[in-house]
Amino acid sequence: MSRHIIIGNGVAGVTAAQSIVRADPAAEVLIFGAEPQPYYQRPRLWEFIAGQIETGALYFRPPEWYAARGIQVHLGAQVAALDTAEHSLMLADGNSASYDRLLLATGARPFVPPFAGADKAGVFVLRTLDDAQAIRKRAQDSSTAAVIGGGLLGLETARALRTAGLEVTVIEFAPHLLPRQLDAEGAQVLQSLLQAQGMRILTGAVIEAILGDERATGVRLRDGALVDGELVLISAGIRSRLELAREAGLEVNRGVVVDEHLRTGATDIYAAGDATEFEGVIYGIIPAAIQQAQVAAANMVTDGSATYNGTVPATTLKIAGIDLTSLGEATATADEFVVLRDADPASGLYRRLTLRDGKIIGAILLGDRRNVQSLKQLISAGRDVSAHSDRLLDQSFDLRALAQDLS
Repeated sequence: MSRHIIIGNGVAGVTAAQSIVRADPAAEVLIFGAEPQPYYQRPRLWEFIAGQIETGALYFRPPEWYAARGIQVHLGAQVAALDTAEHSLMLADGNSASYDRLLLATGARPFVPPFAGADKAGVFVLRTLDDAQAIRKRAQDSSTAAVIGGGLLGLETARALRTAGLEVTVIEFAPHLLPRQLDAEGAQVLQSLLQAQGMRILTGAVIEAILGDERATGVRLRDGALVDGELVLISAGIRSRLELAREAGLEVNRGVVVDEHLRTGATDIYAAGDATEFEGVIYGIIPAAIQQAQVAAANMVTDGSATYNGTVPATTLKIAGIDLTSLGEATATADEFVVLRDADPASGLYRRLTLRDGKIIGAILLGDRRNVQSLKQLISAGRDVSAHSDRLLDQSFDLRALAQDLS
């Protein structure tokens, strides 16, 4: 019986555990998670902050689910060191455990730029349930919030704080919101929708300092403008957790470097999720974490049985009825690309397709989810659709039929 140890209790770790026991019901599977809570749904933390759900709704599985599958979950268990030669690990409490194969699913931590005043009370990041509980508590005693970062997490949390009754300002360094998922034209449509919900949006804005004595009171921008914020949320991206891998002598760059089988440079050690770098890319999105975990798990059970070829970026944002889907190379711009657009700002609709060599390689759908699956299929198929390019965005054109024809 093989013993598989998973370090990390997030989506990658739990997905891998489930995949291992499905492939080999006799396997011994142990999860070591540093947080005291069982696996919960990070994408729903903003709903908790908004007061729309309580903690019970965040938990994905009850403890009995793990026990029934023979998955041993150790919570509040910080792994302090790996001994790759001995195939063992040391916990912070001094206990040790051996493994036949091990998965690093240590995830990432929020990146906090070196702003003056970032250490004041009332300044938060959002990554864990503990973070969300602290933000929700602070929101109950605050009337204004400044959200630094107009990415997916920043906007979702900004909306949550607005729902909780705060006056919210989003401060984005880039020229427009969601620079990884939207082009300037689509971002302007989204910004108008968010402003209509009562959110203030500042783009192209540089933070100079977080103001206040011991407690945050707001933010000063480089142009001298002041933004009120008794609660300040920093949402400026993530950085992979690499300490354990680095100290164990594994190859790390911005993430733990893996091959197409999700193997690290150490025998019988694999990696998946936000801590993982594949072909120079750290995806930092849930679809990639799930795919990587499934491939890693398959190879932990039977080495070389599954191959990872990367993940087509696909992200979805929903704020108070606003649907946004961004697929593939959604914002690509160069002479080699053909960009098709259809915009109706008054209705909050924006659609864009990006083509290269006649193939759809990216898409943006704002306010319209009807063709998400069809476009995913078309991007994955990589087939020439140039014969239909003048009709692809027509409301009457059947993208679903085209996708089925090419699949």
